[in-house]
Amino acid sequence: MATDFRIQYPNFINRESSLMRFNERVLAMAANPKTPLLERLRYLCIVSSNLDEFFEIRIASLKKKLAHDAKTIGTDGLTPAQAFDLVQKQVHELVEKQYSLLNEDIFPKLRQYGVRIFKQHDYNQIMYDWAKQIFMDEIHPLLTPIGLDPAHPFPRILNKSLNFIVPLEGKDAFGRNATIAIVQAPRALPRLIKVPEEVCGEPHGYTLLSTLMQLFVGEIFPGLSVKGIYQWRVTRNSDLYLEEEVSDLRLALQGELSQRNFGNAVRLEVIKDMPADLVSFLQKEFGLEEADTYYTNGSVNLTRIMPLADIDVGAELNFSPYTASLPAPFNKMSGNPSEMFEAIARQDLLLHHPYQSFQPVIDFLTAAAYDPDVVAIKQTIYRTGADSELMNLLLQAARSGKEVTVVVELMARFDEQTNINWAAQLEEVGAHVVYGVVGHKTHAKMALVLRRENKKIVRYGHIGTGNYHPRTARLYTDFGLLTSDKEITADMDQVFSLLTGVGTRRPLKTLLQSPFTLHEGMLKHIQHEIAQAQQGKKAKIMLKMNSLIEPQAINALYEASQAGVEIDLIVRGVCGLKAGVPGLSENIRLISIVGRFLEHSRVFYFYNEGKETVYLSSADWMDRNFFRRVELACPIKDSHLKKRVINEAFTLALKDNQLAWQGTADGRYEPVRNRRRAFNLHEQLMKLLG
Repeated sequence: MATDFRIQYPNFINRESSLMRFNERVLAMAANPKTPLLERLRYLCIVSSNLDEFFEIRIASLKKKLAHDAKTIGTDGLTPAQAFDLVQKQVHELVEKQYSLLNEDIFPKLRQYGVRIFKQHDYNQIMYDWAKQIFMDEIHPLLTPIGLDPAHPFPRILNKSLNFIVPLEGKDAFGRNATIAIVQAPRALPRLIKVPEEVCGEPHGYTLLSTLMQLFVGEIFPGLSVKGIYQWRVTRNSDLYLEEEVSDLRLALQGELSQRNFGNAVRLEVIKDMPADLVSFLQKEFGLEEADTYYTNGSVNLTRIMPLADIDVGAELNFSPYTASLPAPFNKMSGNPSEMFEAIARQDLLLHHPYQSFQPVIDFLTAAAYDPDVVAIKQTIYRTGADSELMNLLLQAARSGKEVTVVVELMARFDEQTNINWAAQLEEVGAHVVYGVVGHKTHAKMALVLRRENKKIVRYGHIGTGNYHPRTARLYTDFGLLTSDKEITADMDQVFSLLTGVGTRRPLKTLLQSPFTLHEGMLKHIQHEIAQAQQGKKAKIMLKMNSLIEPQAINALYEASQAGVEIDLIVRGVCGLKAGVPGLSENIRLISIVGRFLEHSRVFYFYNEGKETVYLSSADWMDRNFFRRVELACPIKDSHLKKRVINEAFTLALKDNQLAWQGTADGRYEPVRNRRRAFNLHEQLMKLLG
């Protein structure tokens, strides 16, 4: 009799399956009629973007395991084949719901506001004439159709590119029989094309590049009989792998990036009316099977219609505008650099983005760049964007002769090229640029300023839970602490020394650091709460993060639950823990919050005999964050700020009954709904901090 692996390992939820559950919650925002209509469209497109990365990284990893470790059983009790089958079923169901929601609900409602994507059967003669002119002038010259024959093998297809397969009949100019052609859509061509109102009669009319291809494909193949045209795209493994013994990380990574678009195929998306023989032809070409094939009732890449969510239709179709507040004392500063350092010297300052502006962080680095008393700036960079005011400040500081040290993480997924470009610019102006430690991504978020005051060097630091990225700081929830605390800033300096130089590790006084002390430190805090509960004393743990899958940490939380520790988990995305299981985790409450802003902060709370220990951290509780990354957890020492973090990260979040989903024992999530007054965490924090 076959072994039921889920009985053998009953306590862990499959990582990929949990990630699909998260995307179901995101899609629920798109389905929710209370969500403004264009925002519903945005959430639907976000799901497509998430699925792209899911296939490029997670499914690619699963397929590797299928090929090399097919019989290995994971902590979830599943073999790679079982996990793959489980997740593929979830994804197929999710994609079907996605296109049904778009075609049957969102698009029809948008038409009521004059927002319409015109398909081939919607064209009248005026539109047809306009479209043909566009096609002949702007599209046709860029197309390079490839007829497949012994002299024209199947072309090399870029990852996630839009392609068309065209069955043909007839003889070409050389007398060859035409059978199949492949047409690749150049990336220079827009996928979503605005149609003038005088042409279509709608104020917000659009058409797709694929529709123009359908209408005028005959122009590409003169004299041949076109039997159809069908859009498709293939997704490839996009994870990067570098040997640890590389001599130049930047050069090695640059070489890997050039090959990212041509990794092994992991997913095939085809328009639903593509004939079965053509689908089989593509599957064979890419080594994929039916389970890897997704039939779309519309565009094969819904992220291409994301710009529709930003058009100006009416205020009621988007979230109401929100401007982050500039709290005291930052709102009273005149721009004199010394004001910033004097304010931080008086007391620690806490920022909660996006409710409070990211501008004080920019102002902190501006003060550092222009203050003549600042002698050095040290900073980690994980994601910052291609056009970053912050990076320009570091360039300015280096040009002015300050010692600027930047730890640039070149392996920040999908931001590698941007970071390579910034690293090169920083080196050109004399900054010290290092790439951390090969094999350990530098994910910690910290900036340190060294200032000469009264013939002594005084340190000022910023340490946070999110990236130094002004755009995402308007969309992601994160905490940031500005401090001149001598122990914290000395620890930060020591971490920078470890990253930039060589030498043995010395103990840090206050910060916990991966891969050395963070995992051990968290387990010790959990064990302390267990000991308190076993003595009949109050014991409580509250954790907020993006992902929770590290087995030792989960087992420790299970042990704490069984000892009577009260545990609240706020985990936005992947969670391998089963909450509320009798005898295992009945004292654990698990919620996920999905709403207007992306929950991104990592905050760890332990009751600690009433002393209430609270950490801000860059780390989720995953194997990679604990053991293969440089991460930090920083304690909040100021009692007032500690109360703020507890309230804003936990107390208010646990009251939410509009955005919150409660995790169940079998890994599903149910909306938190009760008879209390409606409580929306994001709206409450906008009111509280705005």
